[in-house]
Amino acid sequence: MNAERDELKTKLLKLCASYDRGFGASPKSRKEVEEIIKQLGEMNPTPVDAARGIDGESGMDMEDVPLKGAWRMIWTTALDVLNLAASPVASPGAIYQVIDPPIATNIIDFIPRFQSLLPTGFPSSLVRAEVKTRASLRRNNSNRVGLNFEAVKLYPVEVLGMKSDIVPPFNLNLPKIKIEDLPGVDPNNAPGFFDVVYLDGDMLIIKQNAPGGYFVSIKVDNYDP
Repeated sequence: MNAERDELKTKLLKLCASYDRGFGASPKSRKEVEEIIKQLGEMNPTPVDAARGIDGESGMDMEDVPLKGAWRMIWTTALDVLNLAASPVASPGAIYQVIDPPIATNIIDFIPRFQSLLPTGFPSSLVRAEVKTRASLRRNNSNRVGLNFEAVKLYPVEVLGMKSDIVPPFNLNLPKIKIEDLPGVDPNNAPGFFDVVYLDGDMLIIKQNAPGGYFVSIKVDNYDP
């Protein structure tokens, strides 16, 4: 099974690279990727307890939390992310999910559109957006991670090749409400969660609840801009 799984992962990585993480995917390539995801899901080496320790309250060693780490997105079918490429102002660069229980931070780097028209040696500019969420367990599904949004941060990393430490970031703190605790809400199926479809030491595939879509990510050592 390991050989078959590795073969599928290699094929998946090639498709992800060929179609710009899904931003340039054709209907055929999208179908191919979803078929590979389905097959990998059936071979998932972490079919249960992928979310263990995600709430940071279990008393377990954080290094033993399966999802802990920095994950760089290499494919998605989620429209809320794919629509970022439609912006006339900036294009999406690297996209990460950094999990340090109980915090999961989604990071998106944005590159000004005009930069692609400039010579490669021209000083670059980069803006980073961070969305902080608090992760929780969902008791009816050990591979489900609940998410409650806590804060949004937007800041320039560099402008025309110069570090932008002097520019204050834009911060927005959101009301800290645990949706699953609200009256009338099913705590196991409350909005704001993702299911782990596949997880091994270097690849993570999740399916988000709303607005839906798959994310394929690979583990990386850092998420520096």
